[in-house]
Amino acid sequence: MSHQLDPKKLDVKAFARDAGGLSGDEPLIRFERLAADALGLAGDFRVHWEARGELKSGPGGTPEVWLHMQAHTILPMVCQRCLELARVELTANRSFRFAANEEQAAALDELCEEDVLVYARDFNLHDLVEDELLLAMPLVPVHDACPSVPKMRVADADFQDEPEVRPNPFGLLGGLKVGKV
Repeated sequence: MSHQLDPKKLDVKAFARDAGGLSGDEPLIRFERLAADALGLAGDFRVHWEARGELKSGPGGTPEVWLHMQAHTILPMVCQRCLELARVELTANRSFRFAANEEQAAALDELCEEDVLVYARDFNLHDLVEDELLLAMPLVPVHDACPSVPKMRVADADFQDEPEVRPNPFGLLGGLKVGKV
């Protein structure tokens, strides 16, 4: 490919026809939605991504447009176990099949397990990379092994470990039945 490719306005069909390849190593801050979860440290981290286009022979020999994408980053998040900074590794490795329109995409989506997207001459690969990394985020970020154990302490000095013994209310009702109360 002799011309410059823009990952924010990619002609996916031409990219696949030419078996094109793109890659990037960008600051995390350029991915606004990911950077919002980076605890203000987005400037210290980078996103590495690669994409490759491919035409595959479909049913009846018709060519199908495919995009293969890989992305990797480290995202600083708060560990929900120890409440300290955790560097969470996010990785995405996906392949997408393209359809000509929404109806065809819906039909293909019912028939196959691949992810199906609608073809556009100005497809935003950059947004797709960010979407896939967002989907890779853990629901609850934790360290594999926390660097420190959180201190557990009681806030109330008068707290008693053992509850006071209360009479069973059903036992009292049983006593009424017999006439003991």
